[in-house]
Amino acid sequence: MDHAEEPGNTGRLIRLATTAAVVSACVLIVAKGGAFLVTNSVSVLASFADSALDLLASVVSFMAVRHALVPADNQHRFGHGKAEPLSALAQGAFVAGSAVLLIAEAGSRFSSDAQVRSGELGIAVTLFAIILTLVLVTFQRHVVRQTGSLAIDADSLHYSGDLLLNLSVIAALFFSTYTTLQWADPVIAALIAVYLLYNAWRIAKSSINQLMDHELNESDRSLIIEIAMKHPKVKGVHELRTRSSGLNTFMQLHLVLDPELSLIEAHRVSDQVEQALTRDFANADIIIHQDPEGVEEYHPPVGAGLL
Repeated sequence: MDHAEEPGNTGRLIRLATTAAVVSACVLIVAKGGAFLVTNSVSVLASFADSALDLLASVVSFMAVRHALVPADNQHRFGHGKAEPLSALAQGAFVAGSAVLLIAEAGSRFSSDAQVRSGELGIAVTLFAIILTLVLVTFQRHVVRQTGSLAIDADSLHYSGDLLLNLSVIAALFFSTYTTLQWADPVIAALIAVYLLYNAWRIAKSSINQLMDHELNESDRSLIIEIAMKHPKVKGVHELRTRSSGLNTFMQLHLVLDPELSLIEAHRVSDQVEQALTRDFANADIIIHQDPEGVEEYHPPVGAGLL
């Protein structure tokens, strides 16, 4: 993530990415829906269902990221960032539900006499879907690198999976049209459904971590400590607590300082460390506590008094 990205540009990029996802999903639903009616392929149906759920998920993301970008107010002092992981969690549920239905549909085709028709048309529509999806995913990955948006990342994961999914649909249509392997269509549809379940698990895991205030990854935590320790008057860092909420990062840390420093000088050191941290974590909310060197303190973990 480019932590130096300007907040205003961040919001613009996220809004543009969600709009692009909604428009792309609408186009793909029309194209794949028509292809299914012509081909009667369960793999195309799987791809159509995935695009329909992508549209629903993208609409949820569209609304959620706009809510997440609303500044903090008197009722939400930490901002509205958790609207993003809530959106991503809903997307994961949508994907999981569609996967289960597709497995059931694929299973029913094994005992059915349904045949794939006009496979060439289905292949052409799927190639168009691959090109459009590739353009969208490329743009989404750019936005994620610039903003770190979890909702856009979840949306991008859907569409990245669609690239493999569409290639699988082409394979199913090819085998069903040009060979006698009619079972390839439902088998590949079932494999697509399993892949969708895996994606749903990944999305849910990331969302729950953020909703449960999971610590930042070790590389970010190490960077925070490294930046703080670069200040010549900082003798140590401890009690580092971090979490993320949408585009915002929250961190608390204790700085160990010379006990002879005046209060105003200790405050100045803390301000300088905070300024250094915000250069790498532009949307960070930082709380710093000063500890005099040589004075031992006990800091009970949050919630310890409830045990």
